[in-house]
Amino acid sequence: MVAQCRRGDTNLNSRINRLAIAALGCAAAAGLAACGGGGSTGTGNASAAAGPATVVAASAPDSLDPQVGATTSSTEATWNAYLGLYTYKHANGSAGTQVIPALAAGMPSISQGGTLYTTTLRKGLVFSNGAPVKAGDFAYAIERAIKLNWEGKSFFTENIAGAEAYDQGKASSISGIKTDDATGQIQIKLLAPYGAFLNVLAFPAAGLVPAGTPMKALPNDPPPGVGPYEIAHVKPGHSFEEQIDPHWAAQAVPGIPTPTVAIQVSVQSNPGAQADEVLSSSADLFDWNTPLPPAAVAQAQREASSRYSLEPVAQVSFFFLDTAAAPFDNALAREAVVTALNRPAFQKLASGYLQPGCYLLPPQIVGHPSAPCPYGSPTADGDVAKAKEMVQRSGTAGQSVTVWGDTPHKAFVDNFAQTLDAIGYKASERVISPATYYPTVATPKTGAQAGFAEYAEDFPNPVDFYQLLNGNTINPEGSHDLGLVRDSMIDSEIETLGKLPTSRLPSVAGRWEALEEHTAKQAYMAVIGYQEAPKLTSARVDFGALVFSPVYGPDWTTLKLK
Repeated sequence: MVAQCRRGDTNLNSRINRLAIAALGCAAAAGLAACGGGGSTGTGNASAAAGPATVVAASAPDSLDPQVGATTSSTEATWNAYLGLYTYKHANGSAGTQVIPALAAGMPSISQGGTLYTTTLRKGLVFSNGAPVKAGDFAYAIERAIKLNWEGKSFFTENIAGAEAYDQGKASSISGIKTDDATGQIQIKLLAPYGAFLNVLAFPAAGLVPAGTPMKALPNDPPPGVGPYEIAHVKPGHSFEEQIDPHWAAQAVPGIPTPTVAIQVSVQSNPGAQADEVLSSSADLFDWNTPLPPAAVAQAQREASSRYSLEPVAQVSFFFLDTAAAPFDNALAREAVVTALNRPAFQKLASGYLQPGCYLLPPQIVGHPSAPCPYGSPTADGDVAKAKEMVQRSGTAGQSVTVWGDTPHKAFVDNFAQTLDAIGYKASERVISPATYYPTVATPKTGAQAGFAEYAEDFPNPVDFYQLLNGNTINPEGSHDLGLVRDSMIDSEIETLGKLPTSRLPSVAGRWEALEEHTAKQAYMAVIGYQEAPKLTSARVDFGALVFSPVYGPDWTTLKLK
C-alpha cells in the first residue's frame, strides 16, 4: 500500500499512497486572494489571448496521457485539460480542497448505504476536438486507466464493483458502472462504502476521453479532453504547450475559470538557472516542486518580494516511533522525544521550506486542530532538560535506539539522533538509499525503532493521512503504519469516519480534530511540520490573481499577464 511520492519517481507499490521520498520544500498553497469563482472570463480563444506565459519545470512529466501520468509535473498539467465528473475548487488554501462538480451537473446522489453513486452529465459538453461528450465516455476512461496500469488504479479496482474482474481480463467491461448516453445518467456501484470516493473521481486519471481512444499510452500525442486547456506540441523530455481550448468558454462550467493566457512549458533541470530566468522575467513561473537555491531566495527577498512567497503544502514530515517495542512502547518515553524536538532546527535544515507543527493533518486538511500542541510550542526549541527527566521516570534511560533514514535526509537523522542522546538514550544511525528505504522500514520484521518519513497526500481527505496510524494497514510488507500503532479508538473512528462521503467532511470536522488531539497526546509519532513551496513569478505576472491550489500548485487557469 506504500507507493510513489507525488514529487518523486520512486514507485514502491502499484498504489499512489505516498510515503514521500521528496526533497524538502516540495509544496502547495494557502492565503492569497482566491480567483473569483464561477463563470468564465477571458476570450476563450488562444489566438486572442495574451502570452503565452512561460513555465520552467524541473523535470518532464512522467506522461501527459491522463490515464498514465501520476507525478506532480503531470497532474498540474492534466487537471485543467482532462476534467472528470468532479474536480477541486479553484481557490487558495483549505478552500481549494473542496470537491466541486466539473462535468457532472451537480453533486451525486449517494444511496444504498453509501455504495451507489448516481449523477448526470452536463448537457452540451464537447471535447477539445469538437466531438460531443457522452456518459459512456466516463466508463471508458476508467477502463482505460485500469488497462494502462495507471499507478493509482487500485482506487478503482478495490472500490468499484466489477473493476477487478475487468482488470484481470475476466470481464469485457466494469459491471459496477452503468451509463445512459440518452439521459446522461451515470451510476457507480461500490463494493463497500468509501467516503473518499469523490476524491477518487477528481483524479485527472478519471478525466473523460472519447470512447474508442486507443488502449495504449499516448504521452506524445495526448487524446482529446474536456477542460480550459488542451495539450499540444509535446517534445518528449523538453517542452509542451497548453493551448486554450476554443470550445471551453462556451461551455461555461461554474467554478472553473476560462484562461486568458496560453502556457509554454519547458524543462530546466538546473534550479539556479530556472530561478535566474524567472527573477529576470525571461520566464514567468518557477517550478513549485523545486526549492529555490539559497542565493536565489536572498535575491527574491531583496529584489522581488512582491512576487515571491512560501505556500504551505499538504505534506507532513515526521519521525515514526516503533510503539510495539522498547523503548517507545512506553508512552512517557514517546512524550519525552516529542518534548525535546527542536522543530525550528529542522526548519533551518529544510532551508526554511518547512512550517513547524505537531499534528498529523496539515493545516489545509479538514480536521487540523486549533488547539495548542500538547508538548510545547512547535515554534520553540525543545525542552531537553524536561525530556531527560521524563526518560528517567520512564525507566528507559540508557537503552539503545537505531534511527533510520534515507541519504537525502541524513542531516535530519543526525539531528534526531543527537536529541535522543541528549535526553538519555544511546542512539546510532542507519542511513540507506532512497530506493530501498521505504520498502525496508515498512516491513515490520526489520524492527526499525525510529526513522524519518514524509507523506504527501493522495487527495485532501483526512482518511488518506490516517493510513499512517491505522492498525489495519500493518502487513508483513508495505505497511503504512510504520510505528505499528494499534489504538482501538483510532481504528474505530477511521472505520466510521472513512465511510462518510467527502461532501460531508465539514460536518465531522470536530471528530477529526478530537482524533488528532488524542493522537498527538499519545505521541505516536514525532511530527516535525509541513512542507512549503516557492511561489515565484516574473514581473509581468499578476501575482495576486494567481491561485495556488493546495492540490496541484499554481493554477495556470488563473495566470494573468499585466
